Amino acid sequence: MASPVSLTRRRLLGAATAGLAASSLWPEMQGFAQQAQDFIMGPPMFDIEPRQISPHVWIIFAPDGFPTPENRGMMSNVTFVVTSAGVVILDSGSSLQIGEMAIRMIRKVTNKPVVAVFNSHFHGDHWLGNHAFVKTYGKDLPIHALAGTRKTIEGYEGHQWRTLMEKWTNQSTSGTEVVAPNRTIEHGQSFTFGDVTLRMHFYGRAHTDADLCVQVVEDRVTHVGDIAMANRIANIDDGSYPGTFKYYEALQKSAGEQLWTPGHGLPGKDILQTYGTFLKGIWEPCLAAVKDGKDLGAAKAMVLADPRVASRAKTMQGFDANIGKYTSLAFLEAEKEAF
Repeated sequence: MASPVSLTRRRLLGAATAGLAASSLWPEMQGFAQQAQDFIMGPPMFDIEPRQISPHVWIIFAPDGFPTPENRGMMSNVTFVVTSAGVVILDSGSSLQIGEMAIRMIRKVTNKPVVAVFNSHFHGDHWLGNHAFVKTYGKDLPIHALAGTRKTIEGYEGHQWRTLMEKWTNQSTSGTEVVAPNRTIEHGQSFTFGDVTLRMHFYGRAHTDADLCVQVVEDRVTHVGDIAMANRIANIDDGSYPGTFKYYEALQKSAGEQLWTPGHGLPGKDILQTYGTFLKGIWEPCLAAVKDGKDLGAAKAMVLADPRVASRAKTMQGFDANIGKYTSLAFLEAEKEAF
């Protein structure tokens, strides 16, 4: 059954366009239809109380790993750092409404303003909430990202993510505008916000080709975005299996022992190890299959039989729907790696 938001949109757009396709007013009515679409807003996001995970760091936890009409797109964590100079956002959520909810929750913790936002990568569930923060704190609010992330969001893919999120949530995120990062950062940079230092990490293609990890130095907490997840099988369409393993090694060498905070799932000190073990259970059988001249079907059977994968099959979010696809991607990458 269509939601009230969806029905209202259809009525408005239908009234704007019905019977006018062949008339001279069509260009004007197209403009009206776009204005009507932009005007319609999805429902407010329900509140999720933040959890404090270290002296300065809080997380608004998303229990679901994928967007639905019921969760209104709340599929990824919003993490924030409370400093003496203000609040810093590490990934802003999937929509205007989620960003607005995050602001309400932040105000329960502190009356300090948000002074900066960092987007870990270009998948929309990590930055579409930027709209809420510039709406509240001004268009000059610094929004930081790697160059690759900024360029992708500014292009076609940014608008595509907005459209997809509306589709997946039955228009619950309607009204969200694409607000791209306005500051480009590089690996190794450090930012000081009062009593807190944030250090930037980037070690090549992993989940995407532009994955930023942000280390909260004083708390020994590092926000890792989607390069690792607690209990969700990750999209790796834009990424690399061996690249991910190299990233883990370099990040751990540089940062040392940390509480790793993922975009999906609860933080943990062993997430890079546990998720890396699972990914190797996909990658290594595929690489072995390619080297032995076996086909994709055989590789899939080897992956499903691998204890590192089989042990997670019944509990990992999205496993059944995605394991075949991500095995295929591993097999294709293994073919390139082997030859």
